[in-house]
Amino acid sequence: MNATSDTALRNHELFEIVPPLITTADLTTLADALAPATPEQITSLLKRLSVEQQAIVYRLLSKDRAIEVFELLSPAMQSDLIRGLQDAEVTAIFANLDPDDRVWLLDELPAALASRLLQGLTLKERHLTAEMLGYPKGSVGRRMTPEYVTAKADSTVSDALARVRARIDEAETIYTLPVLDDSRRVVGIISLRDLLRAEPESQVSDVMQDPDMVIAYRSAEAAARMCANLGHLALPIVDKESRLVGVLTIDDAAKILQHEETEDAARQGGVEPLRRSYFATPLRRLVSTRVVWLLVLAIGATLTVQVLSIFEATLAQVTVLALFVPLLIGTGGNTGNQAATTITRALALGDVLPRDVWKVLLRELVVGAGLGTLLGLIGGVVTALVYEPHIGLIIGITLFAVCSMAATVGGIMPIVAHALRVDPAVFSNPFITTFVDAAGLIIYFLVAQAVLGI
Repeated sequence: MNATSDTALRNHELFEIVPPLITTADLTTLADALAPATPEQITSLLKRLSVEQQAIVYRLLSKDRAIEVFELLSPAMQSDLIRGLQDAEVTAIFANLDPDDRVWLLDELPAALASRLLQGLTLKERHLTAEMLGYPKGSVGRRMTPEYVTAKADSTVSDALARVRARIDEAETIYTLPVLDDSRRVVGIISLRDLLRAEPESQVSDVMQDPDMVIAYRSAEAAARMCANLGHLALPIVDKESRLVGVLTIDDAAKILQHEETEDAARQGGVEPLRRSYFATPLRRLVSTRVVWLLVLAIGATLTVQVLSIFEATLAQVTVLALFVPLLIGTGGNTGNQAATTITRALALGDVLPRDVWKVLLRELVVGAGLGTLLGLIGGVVTALVYEPHIGLIIGITLFAVCSMAATVGGIMPIVAHALRVDPAVFSNPFITTFVDAAGLIIYFLVAQAVLGI
């Protein structure tokens, strides 16, 4: 059995034995069961427990293991756990977090609790955390780390290595060093590998590389995407005068991207993101994340009903048309969703920019027409053989028109949303489906009236 299978089996065994032990309050046996588990296994276990059960399990961990496990949890789950622990436990956990992780957690906590936790920090840690909290929510300034090592452009490689050794225990990363001038402006960047390879007495300015950097007010997602795309272990974060204020590490960039992509995936499916594991989410929260979208979509669906009522006379004359309504609106919705998902992802990756709206419109129109031609020929021929030639002609023309329209709308709606500073995922699948359903029915009945002469 490989390591992955062993881990999965161990996770399953833990979840089988832990809840009954919590129910019977057999804490001694529970502590023994948790002892051989790794922090990753305990994290997986916590994700499948209720908030109350999480606090019980967490209290049985040693201090060092508890801190490791806490850092592996999402900010929302950290927030839930914080509320279930005693003040002394919470203060110890909070003080041991890195400043960037601490700020992420504070964004999830009520203001009163956040303020109380800040007061329990040392003056130095409180100052570091407060500086990061001064940046807008969603900005990379709240996700950078202020614990880093720098090098001076006019210093020697030997001096730079000495700075690394002096701060190796307190810096979050030492593998990439921003290079600063006398005014703390970033003028270069150098990796630890290059420092170790260079001659000790050579100047840092002679071996450094040109820097990539991001202003602290830029969105965290954009900065994380840049860090990942460029393959940097750390990305300098600067103020408007290019003075260094922090660095974004690759592991934090990965965490940001995972968080953003989870939100996008949820909203494209017509739900609000849970922000915590499924089993740790209360049932009322599961209901609330779905009901609002369902109500919005139900209201939007009245457009489809209105269209059907307008063309009720046409349906009464040719009842066979009603049989193809699900096919046509389903095909249109799927075509629009495909285009929207593709463009939303391209926007996130930077492959498509808002100014590309006309290029995208033309490309998606051509793609939609191509899809419509193929589906229209197949659907039209099959329908003509089963029913009548004029019904096949209606279905063929409608499929072509609906696919062309749906792909175009699905392609440009995320760009419009992005230009309006709205999450493109919100404008994607649910709303596009509603719009395309109504528009597709209008096209369908207008084509039918033209072909049948009614």
